[in-house]
Amino acid sequence: MGRSLFASEIIRTGDCILKVPYSVQIAPGNLLPKIKALLSDKKIGTVSKLAMILLVEQKRGQDSEWDHYISCLPQHGYIHSTIFWSEYELDLICQSSVYQETVDQKVTIEKDFAAVMPALEQFPELFESITLKDFMRAYFLVTSRAWESTKGLSLIPFTDFMNHDGVSNSIVLFDEDKKLSEVIADRNYSPGEEVLISYGKFPNATLLLDFGFTLPYNIHDQVKIHMNIPYHDILREMKLELLQQHPSPTTKDAIGFSCSEDTFIIKEVRSPKGKGKGLPQSLRAFARVLCCTSPQELSDLAMEAAQTDGRLARRPLKDSRREFQAHQMLLSHITHLMQQHDAAIKLLAPVNFPSMCDTFAHRRQMAHDLLTGELRVLKSASTWLKNYCAVLQSTIHCQNL
Repeated sequence: MGRSLFASEIIRTGDCILKVPYSVQIAPGNLLPKIKALLSDKKIGTVSKLAMILLVEQKRGQDSEWDHYISCLPQHGYIHSTIFWSEYELDLICQSSVYQETVDQKVTIEKDFAAVMPALEQFPELFESITLKDFMRAYFLVTSRAWESTKGLSLIPFTDFMNHDGVSNSIVLFDEDKKLSEVIADRNYSPGEEVLISYGKFPNATLLLDFGFTLPYNIHDQVKIHMNIPYHDILREMKLELLQQHPSPTTKDAIGFSCSEDTFIIKEVRSPKGKGKGLPQSLRAFARVLCCTSPQELSDLAMEAAQTDGRLARRPLKDSRREFQAHQMLLSHITHLMQQHDAAIKLLAPVNFPSMCDTFAHRRQMAHDLLTGELRVLKSASTWLKNYCAVLQSTIHCQNL
């Protein structure tokens, strides 16, 4: 369970569980002025600045006003974010976008560490013997425990010992008038019960990378997929130009970062015969453009967009055969991803090796939670696409009579 908070007495819905004044929170403004001055000309993010503050306060030990808090934070052996996984462990989730996101985040951390090194070297009394591994731990502690508010990113001591519940309505609230953060209970708690809050509507992919844990069943799971226009497509340049002229609304992941134009986020399609909510319209539009085989078809899509709301290929294609082809192509792509996920999950089947350490067993279970959640999302999309294609086939059959 890691660090947890439990009710010591009865807590009722609506009760204020805790209050933490802004004055005792750890914010970028707490960075020592002499260090801040050395970093002024460097592109150092807020997370890295907070990481440096943690390292400084940890070095100060009992002289730090946050000593009791910092001494309770998890050490390396108890952190399971994928940035700390071995290459072998990472290979377990190579079918998920988390794999590449982990690689990218490690590169970011290494760049930030290289950028702050000159400042660290100026203060050996504070940063002596600080390694990349130490910086990476501090960086993770910030990404997993800091909260964003109107005053920016900050660590809120004690509050971050409450664990996450994906269906909880309790969140950290910020009272600007009283200058404090607080949490209100969303249900009743009996003495001895663990008190939970929501970190946000995050899929297991985000929970694993940024927080170091997963949920066995996460209602917010989603899958990032990539679709590209093949280089051998003779209309490739025309399709790319058309897509650039009619860009889709920017897709953002669970924590608000923008995705590239060829990346789409699929969520669970809960109604197999509904309107396909969960499959982004931008993905279906991309497939419609991708299956065009003549300049005239592309011109017709551009004309339709100009005559409506400007969005490209958001309506079913007038040619039912082409509409069927577009969605069959999507179905084929998703089926391939399902097969890859299924194969990866089978490799995670429990094997009782006496020498297997608890850490690896725990991470293998998290990999299983991640991949099974993503497979569930892919299966829901596949089911809807099969039903949609069946309806199109029926329409085409009637047209041929």
